[in-house]
Amino acid sequence: MAAEAPNGGGLARFPWVIFWVGLVLRLGYMTFAHTWHIRTHWNHFEFGYEMGRIAHSLVTGHGYGNPFWGLSGPTAWEPPLYPWLLAGIFKVFGDYSPLSAWVTLALNCVFGAFTLPAVWQIARRCFSRKVAVWATWIWALYPAAMQYDERWVWEMSLTCFLFSWVLVLALRMRGIGEPGEARAEGATAGRWALFAVLWALIALSNPSLQLFLPACGLWILWGSPRWKRQLAYGTMAAVIFLGCLAPWVYRNWVVFHHFIPVRSDFGFEFFDGNGPGSTGMIREYDQPFQDPVQMRKYRQMGEIAWMQWHMQETKAYMAKHPWHFWRLTPKRIYMYWAGVPEPANHKWWVDLGRSLNFEFASLAGLFGLALALRRKAAGRWLFFWAFALLPVTYYLITVHARFRHPLEPLIDILGVYLFQSAEKSWRVRGFSRHA
Repeated sequence: MAAEAPNGGGLARFPWVIFWVGLVLRLGYMTFAHTWHIRTHWNHFEFGYEMGRIAHSLVTGHGYGNPFWGLSGPTAWEPPLYPWLLAGIFKVFGDYSPLSAWVTLALNCVFGAFTLPAVWQIARRCFSRKVAVWATWIWALYPAAMQYDERWVWEMSLTCFLFSWVLVLALRMRGIGEPGEARAEGATAGRWALFAVLWALIALSNPSLQLFLPACGLWILWGSPRWKRQLAYGTMAAVIFLGCLAPWVYRNWVVFHHFIPVRSDFGFEFFDGNGPGSTGMIREYDQPFQDPVQMRKYRQMGEIAWMQWHMQETKAYMAKHPWHFWRLTPKRIYMYWAGVPEPANHKWWVDLGRSLNFEFASLAGLFGLALALRRKAAGRWLFFWAFALLPVTYYLITVHARFRHPLEPLIDILGVYLFQSAEKSWRVRGFSRHA
């Protein structure tokens, strides 16, 4: 029997104490564990890596470029949203300053904390208040969920925050968890416009998630009784989405004379994941910031020609070794869900604990998704397509634990749903035995 979407998913009933605990814990750990003390070697490269270098280039008047060492010219290596955000912080609080480091990580912590109400809403709308409470507390307190907020000057916290709220919006547009009158409103023109803007921000933060955009939009349309009006609204949203991306695409066309929707680095990333010597994981030693030969070629050829050269090299290698790609792809699929080996020399029990933790969360989330599909829970197909499509890029190119972060709120919610359902089942069996 189909599960009824529970009422009361709104923010008014969100227990804000969880938000404040999550925020204070993140800010406190980041501040007092000194994770904002970022090493200054390699001319501050660890402060945001390529995104930090681009932000530095922006505030020093050299434009959106120079992602590695020195002045190498304009770039589209990274999507622009987080570098622009970093550049604003550098402008106000100092270029690569300790205060900028603290503010950047504090902002990541804010993004992580504001993901908590989204976790609550998704779980409350689709499952129950109990699932919502547990899932939100886990996201507030779970160290693995907090690590990207507290340590990484990168886009993961921002992307996860945006993606979580786009899921909440999609559920609202389908009327899931909405009270009667609000359910009738459904996917209004305003909500479609907000949907488009959120997805544009996601595209400018991490374009890999765009594989899920068509499925998300079609899922909203599929459940609408007034499909002609909704199709018109959906078309309007597509125009708004493309309009939000247009200035960046136009800039890339003017600068590079090539159509680059968001970022330019596919050729190199595909080479890094599938070319000669590839193992399916990121090979930092082969990237321009570590390899002087690659850096010299990058400067001499220019970014687009250098990317095209790497793509040609990869195609030639794959033609000679056709099974190499097919051997690495199952390995990447496994590592996406079971964890990527750490290059650092940790104690064996540290690596074992980390691996077991990652695998346990994956299995709980996957089994929770299977249970939601079996019991016809509200929002189940939205979750299914997120699980199916978000990892595809990484299955085919390269894999890292951080790439899974936007999906982890759903893994958390569905894992809690699995165990909460098992608890109910045990209680029913116990009652039956004693009846």
